[in-house]
Amino acid sequence: MTTIRKKTIKGLKKGDVLNVQRTFTEADTKIFGDISKDYNPIHYDDRYALVKNMKGRICHGLLVGSMVTEIGGQIGWLASCMNLYFKAPVYFGDTIWCCLTIRDIKPNGWATASAILKNQTGVTVMEAELEGVVPGGPERDVLDLMVSEGDPTNRIR
Repeated sequence: MTTIRKKTIKGLKKGDVLNVQRTFTEADTKIFGDISKDYNPIHYDDRYALVKNMKGRICHGLLVGSMVTEIGGQIGWLASCMNLYFKAPVYFGDTIWCCLTIRDIKPNGWATASAILKNQTGVTVMEAELEGVVPGGPERDVLDLMVSEGDPTNRIR
């Protein structure tokens, strides 16, 4: 069970901070491009990336932004709004840390959060603002049951 899921089962609260990290690869970008059909040459051709003033090919911004959905998926967050602010490119081999902070949770479960994503040198590559519904008691009970069964639908352990 992930620490994020464990915290969710206990009940999320305002001020909770949830973190994940990931190193992005060229293979990740190729797979994401095939899924999204985003074949922008900035992700695939060094010459194109160089004339766009990049140091090399870059990862898809939405691929990097999916770190926010990794956290949301572990929570069981039902998102209604996500605003992503792209601040700096992510290159193959970069390790990104995503730090998501719960800003508020209303009694009905409506929540807001913000996230900051930084690379291995501490440069902020993305900021995000989120809104949606976090699991209430019945959903947390089901998550707890799922975890007791080995959390079979969760490939992150």
